Amino acid sequence: MFKTTAAGLALACALGAHAQQQTLKIALIDPLSGPMADVGKIFENHLRFAADTINAAGGIDGVKLEVLAFDNKLSTQESQAALQAAVGAGVKAVFIGGGSATVSAVITAANRNNERNPDKSVLVFNFGGIDPDLVGKNCSFWHFMTEAQVTMRMKAYADFVKKTPEIKKVYFLNPDYSFGRQWTAFGKTLLAEARPDIQIVGEDFFPTGTVKDFAPYIAKMRAAGADTVVSGNWGNDMALMIRAAGDSGYKLRILTHSSANKSTMIALDAAPTVRLNMIGEWFPGADNPTAAKLESAFEAKYKEAFYLVRLSTATELLAQGVRKARSTDPKQIASALEGISYKSILGDVSVRKEDHQFMAPQYVYANHPVDGKTVKKGFDGTKQGFVAESLTPVSALAVPNQCDMKRPAGL
Repeated sequence: MFKTTAAGLALACALGAHAQQQTLKIALIDPLSGPMADVGKIFENHLRFAADTINAAGGIDGVKLEVLAFDNKLSTQESQAALQAAVGAGVKAVFIGGGSATVSAVITAANRNNERNPDKSVLVFNFGGIDPDLVGKNCSFWHFMTEAQVTMRMKAYADFVKKTPEIKKVYFLNPDYSFGRQWTAFGKTLLAEARPDIQIVGEDFFPTGTVKDFAPYIAKMRAAGADTVVSGNWGNDMALMIRAAGDSGYKLRILTHSSANKSTMIALDAAPTVRLNMIGEWFPGADNPTAAKLESAFEAKYKEAFYLVRLSTATELLAQGVRKARSTDPKQIASALEGISYKSILGDVSVRKEDHQFMAPQYVYANHPVDGKTVKKGFDGTKQGFVAESLTPVSALAVPNQCDMKRPAGL
């Protein structure tokens, strides 16, 4: 996917003074300590692997990536401090995925930095904060959302729900910040439009990373007669919720965004009454030979499961921008990426110019026990794998937005 070409010499010449170092510093800003540290470490390994894959193929036409990592402790204040530390270290692109609140803090800090210090500007590649406002009323020229936003995911779930009549009574349980409230609001609207017969039987919000026992929430769902919960839960919080449902023998379907990590799968091993539906551009076991090769290489190197292909696609997007701009200058890269279309790891993808939303098809998939037929390999040593339940094309995912993009002078 990333090959040194004859354009390399042209790029080196175009880079001018930057060509002297032939290195582009990128950084991860995510929780590397605290209750979500295990997730942050997975993010870091995937970003380092993505950069190593590019570097092993000759870099971005000769420009090598160097990865740094900064701990934001899942705090908005620490996220802004991490952005400043990254800029001070010479980083030109940061990658962040641990929730919309911290993503928003990093974007705000990047906007402020880039206005005050245009010679030290930095890009934000967001692979996990999917609040629509980040590409809507709070959109930024310096930010690219490399995952489908909440409304796009809910449109795909609406298509899925149309085909799943056993979903009848729905409860909403979400983290108490902007993303969680969006997951509830758009879920209520779009699922009801798809299936007017569905009953919404309750909703709750909880503080991320602080709930030790989800049994009281599970009890409320059960009392309300819910067969399905729509939850933007993630990381250890999701594992705890699954365990609470499994311990009570509750037959429950969960519609979430992306929770394919080992702690969640271990929880599902012990909770046979729980079915977890996830949504994304890819999943382990999907019919994608290119991603399958990356999966094998990652697992051989890190001895852990590969599930964040979106970090490979995010770094691939950066590489596309550098090549098209023939520059490592963040402003030129961002401009080059507006409206770009290309064949990626995921197939044909694009970036909308008006709001910097990455566009790719979306799978709805579910956990499934290893049975030697439908699922032959468990995820990360567990007894659970994944099966596809639906695929929504890009043409059905377009959504309106409120973005009024303010671009730097001269563009």
